Amino acid sequence: MNKDTHFGFEKVSTEEKQEKVNSVFTSVAENYDLMNDVMSFGLHRFWKKIMIELAGVKPDSKVLDLAGGTGDIAKEIHLNFPDAEITVADINAEMLIYGKKRSVDENFFKNTSFCQLNGELLPFGDEYFDTTTIAFGLRNFTNKEKGLSEMHRCLANNGKLIILEFSKPQNATFSKIYDWYSFNVMPVMGSIFASDSDSYRYLAESIRMHPDQERLKEKILKAGFTDCKFYNLLNGIVAIHVAEKN
Repeated sequence: MNKDTHFGFEKVSTEEKQEKVNSVFTSVAENYDLMNDVMSFGLHRFWKKIMIELAGVKPDSKVLDLAGGTGDIAKEIHLNFPDAEITVADINAEMLIYGKKRSVDENFFKNTSFCQLNGELLPFGDEYFDTTTIAFGLRNFTNKEKGLSEMHRCLANNGKLIILEFSKPQNATFSKIYDWYSFNVMPVMGSIFASDSDSYRYLAESIRMHPDQERLKEKILKAGFTDCKFYNLLNGIVAIHVAEKN
């Protein structure tokens, strides 16, 4: 029997959530990077650069980029470490198709592979990767604990997990402004730039249902990671969690 979970604010079965999330990203795949630029005023590019700096990637690293379908993280890593082995993984086929085409068009296909998979059941051997990154994808997992456990299993000893995700603003007034923007502006932008307001309404809701900084840190540590730290960006609208496997 399927357990209940949430798709945004809606209570659904775990099977329904997987289907609905997949439908959202199929809908937004073509305009995903454009919408990231529009909604964050281009700041997501800066946040991802910080994320990669914190990852400590080395020239010969094996990197798993989860929920990385469009390839923007892989491209940034490749520019800095062209000999690193990068596996871009995503559950959504449309996102991967776009990312693979982009890797050829923008010349970061060398040592970069694309794999469709469920992040809660990784098809890799134990301790295979040196680094695992996931940007704005963990909140869409049906079972975050299971996903984090799998990430831990596939990381080598002394490996790093880096999670970039929307989180909880630290200032009450700023939080109210952010809520207004999320629920009033984001769906309108989705309608204008991607002809899809519903998907961006879900994205706003999914951010509110995601664990805040401290609760996510607890989940990471419970999955077996050690020395987890987080860094707030833009007053905590976004946070980067960095954890090690020792």
